[in-house]
Amino acid sequence: MSKFQHWLMTLIWIAAWIIGFIAVHFRDELNGHHQLTILHKALASTVIFLTALRIVWRLTHSVPPLPASMSPAMQRLAHLGHYALYAIALIALPLSGWIWSSVADKPIMMLGLVHLPALVAPAPKYYGLAKTVHQFLAWSIGLVVLAHAGAALKHHLVDKDGVLTSMLPGRVPRK
Repeated sequence: MSKFQHWLMTLIWIAAWIIGFIAVHFRDELNGHHQLTILHKALASTVIFLTALRIVWRLTHSVPPLPASMSPAMQRLAHLGHYALYAIALIALPLSGWIWSSVADKPIMMLGLVHLPALVAPAPKYYGLAKTVHQFLAWSIGLVVLAHAGAALKHHLVDKDGVLTSMLPGRVPRK
């Protein structure tokens, strides 16, 4: 369950990030009717729901141990990276987008099915701030996600310690 959810959330998050980038930076060319923005919100809002499930799972199931070949400093860095992913990518970023939509008085439909209520009252004077916060978090966590992917590739290609392959669904956890 955890591995499947990891990869599902990864795909949704990356798709939402790319669609959000295109929606903002190519607004006139590709997002004139805001269809990409609507899709971005539909995908990104599911991350909030899946994160709640993931946190419940994580609180009730232990995390596989990191390879013994990793130094204590590298293990601490790995844990900090995972905390950053949870805190920023899975909680702060989606919530900042929800706040931005709320400030702008724009609806969010989770997967196009469930209308999410506004988190704050519409406030056009805070639109620019909400947008800046959301975009800053998106770029910041984008770098953390790239570092996470890079670390996984390092484990696979350099360390050859089975970390990446152990994260594939159906694989036995590493010892």
